[in-house]
Amino acid sequence: MALISDTSLDDRPARPRVTRAEELRMLVADEITRGVLPPGTTLDETALAARFGMSRTPVREAIRELAASGLVDTRPHRGAVVARPSVEQLQSMFDVMAELEALCAGLCALQITPVERRALETLHADMGELMRQGDFAAYREANEVFHTSIYAGSHNDYLVELTLGTRRRLSPFRRAQFRALGRLALSHTEHDRVTTAILRGDREGAANAMRSHIAIVHDAYEQYAQSL
Repeated sequence: MALISDTSLDDRPARPRVTRAEELRMLVADEITRGVLPPGTTLDETALAARFGMSRTPVREAIRELAASGLVDTRPHRGAVVARPSVEQLQSMFDVMAELEALCAGLCALQITPVERRALETLHADMGELMRQGDFAAYREANEVFHTSIYAGSHNDYLVELTLGTRRRLSPFRRAQFRALGRLALSHTEHDRVTTAILRGDREGAANAMRSHIAIVHDAYEQYAQSL
């Protein structure tokens, strides 16, 4: 993804590296959330490895990650089968995600460094341009960098570890919610509230804005899922 601003690369957050297993997990999760792979579909490791041109090792890892998100059910002697997390399971995960990200945003408002501050401002501005262009793929990638930057800005390694782990489990649903009508513009408006509070050093405001944002992300995913 090429970001829009000509700000120095040193001021920009690093993009997370994507492994083969992670790439496969996102591709299969996308097909599940779009309904291409309906519940009950068997995921054959050999067939997936052949389809995507990789060994079975990253395929197994991807299936384990999908199972952690509730998108795949793995049982002895049955293999992996496409599933759907229950409403209660998904609500519980989003509730925890909202509180973890709110804590990150609040601490970021207090701990953010000048370099991180410039990077966050630049990224947010770049995402505004991607939103106006309607570039869903690039915006979705930048969105992950945006949230990761706020986690890092908390300067609490243990909190970052917990938050990233929870986000990983919810990432298929967070990615799918961008397909809801008008979601890019709304997402950017929500990000603006979070960014403004962080840059003001408003811990409570940043936490509340982020908590609200994650709740809306959940609602947007449900809206999208019901439209299938």
